[in-house]
Amino acid sequence: MTSLLDSKQLFEMNWPAVRSGVTPLHDKERACHPLRQFVVKVHSRCNLSCTYCYVYELADQSWREKPRVVSLSTLRQTALRIAEHVAAHQCPMVEVVLHGGEPLLCGASFIRTAVTLLREAVPVDAGLSVRLQTNGTLLTQRMLAVLHEHNVMVGVSLDGTPRTHDAKRKYAAGQGSYHLVSAALRRLATERYSSIYSGILCTIDVAADPIETYESLAEFAPPRVDFLLPHANWSVRPALPAVRYGEWLSTVFDRWYEQRTQETRVRLFEEIIHLLLGGHSSSEVIGLSPVALAVVDTDGSIEQVDTLKSAFQGAPDTGMNVFTHSFDDVLKHPAIVARQIGERALSDTCLACPVGKICGGGYYPHRYSAGEGFRNPSVYCEGLRYLIEHIARRIRADLRKHSIC
Repeated sequence: MTSLLDSKQLFEMNWPAVRSGVTPLHDKERACHPLRQFVVKVHSRCNLSCTYCYVYELADQSWREKPRVVSLSTLRQTALRIAEHVAAHQCPMVEVVLHGGEPLLCGASFIRTAVTLLREAVPVDAGLSVRLQTNGTLLTQRMLAVLHEHNVMVGVSLDGTPRTHDAKRKYAAGQGSYHLVSAALRRLATERYSSIYSGILCTIDVAADPIETYESLAEFAPPRVDFLLPHANWSVRPALPAVRYGEWLSTVFDRWYEQRTQETRVRLFEEIIHLLLGGHSSSEVIGLSPVALAVVDTDGSIEQVDTLKSAFQGAPDTGMNVFTHSFDDVLKHPAIVARQIGERALSDTCLACPVGKICGGGYYPHRYSAGEGFRNPSVYCEGLRYLIEHIARRIRADLRKHSIC
């Protein structure tokens, strides 16, 4: 495990501006934003072997050293730390996401126990919401019944059509998983379970038809779709030029936006529209809102967002653990501070960009460059700008048409 000192040294190595005093890490006037989302890794392994997985296939390989299943003592201590943080900051709402690996490998009984521990520890008035993100292959009728009984919201990963999905999201032996995932989504969308259906997570493939991809997802009536860019950075570039991803997403936006009756919500598009109209983002993928997320791995170690594993070995580490540190301690970690100071942490390129405050520099893991760290624009910069400007044109045109501006 990375120590706290090693973690801070890693941060300084990968954020050179800290050494030159550009990032005010010790600014006593800095507003401290409490954590609102806790991603709890309940199982460190997965039954799929997805080609792009940031946990198993990319730079950080720490999963090999983690316990397969979180112990009840670690889970109980995590719950107590969350309760402690909620009480200290009087948080009106907090979210716990059961994650992996594949969390459903724990089995229905363990999931029931985990949720019970969390709900018993966190005060009722904290508005605790429990979610679970799954690949869908183990989302059986029995599992759904347990999740429904305990009011656990369920998100499922699906990458579009059977052909697109099975090309990337498959078992180690090579067979695809679409048939199982699609069956699970149909069960989840039924009247009996629709109340716990949170939506679909889709990693985009620009080689796939964007309209066909969107419509194949919409068939499952998801309350919301989250489109994700494949994990890449300046040292490990995307498969295609960044602008292609913006063009792909813009095509989907037009299809979604032009519907008279909304089929589903699309988080990325809604966030951009909200920001363009003067609002704030609720996601760390876009905009300048302070990070409010921490990850607890199966050994109790506390990490930053785990998609940082795509950057380099040890990238998400804080050197902290739920048995020895509070979540208030995590808020003082320089890497968290740097992600709570808004535009002061952006690169000069982003500060000079006309859509910089909308984009917010892009998703943090996608800014990494070996030797230069994270104080860069996203490697998808051109694509994000293309998408934001495309959406802005559509919104402005509609506002003019209705004489609002």
